[in-house]
Amino acid sequence: MLTLGVNIDHVATIRQARRTVEPDPVAAAVLAELGGANGITAHLREDRRHIQDRDIRLLRETVRTHLNLEMAATEEMVAIALDIQPDYVTLVPEKREEVTTEGGLDIVRSLEKLRNVVDRVQSANIPVSLFIDADEAQIKASADTQAKFIELHTGKYADAPNADIRQKELDTLKIGCEQAIDLGLRVNAGHGLTYINVYPVACLPGMEELNIGHTIVSRAVLVGMERAVREMKLAMRGEL
Repeated sequence: MLTLGVNIDHVATIRQARRTVEPDPVAAAVLAELGGANGITAHLREDRRHIQDRDIRLLRETVRTHLNLEMAATEEMVAIALDIQPDYVTLVPEKREEVTTEGGLDIVRSLEKLRNVVDRVQSANIPVSLFIDADEAQIKASADTQAKFIELHTGKYADAPNADIRQKELDTLKIGCEQAIDLGLRVNAGHGLTYINVYPVACLPGMEELNIGHTIVSRAVLVGMERAVREMKLAMRGEL
């Protein structure tokens, strides 16, 4: 059954805009679970622009579904992951100047480094997912790292300017999903998915989890987190 991981980063973005204590992303995670979230995702960036170390520690204590820690493949983040022990880790690319993650990891160019990081984290019984574009070479390299999962970057699909390009990008995701499964990888997806465009991605055979944040947090500002999550699960089933 396809599941929903709710990314709570942008609850922290609102808090950090004033450097205050509210809204609390930990409280948002609780409400997201009450609304039906199957997991909570949080990205601890090197510059701490939104999620803070305190948030990750409290999330580890309070999340009752599963906690997915998104992070760069750095020594600092590996040490934090080994200490916190999230339910799984998603390795993502990270640039200080970007507003949000702009694309997938280049596994091919960083294979040895990423293989080492994956081995260290998974040796602590923390499964690793690699955030990548739906590119055959990147998928094959991901399998070479021995990671358990990949997360397909859906940004090009989400940002497609017309229906023809959107369908082309969806077909690319479908092929990537098939290739990954053939190589023994489990498949998640995310980035830029909304209530309007999520259903076709949710229908891809073999897809296990969608990680969605900004659109849910945006909706939650207006209607509340529980309702926003319930509505996303309806949208994933084509019932909204």
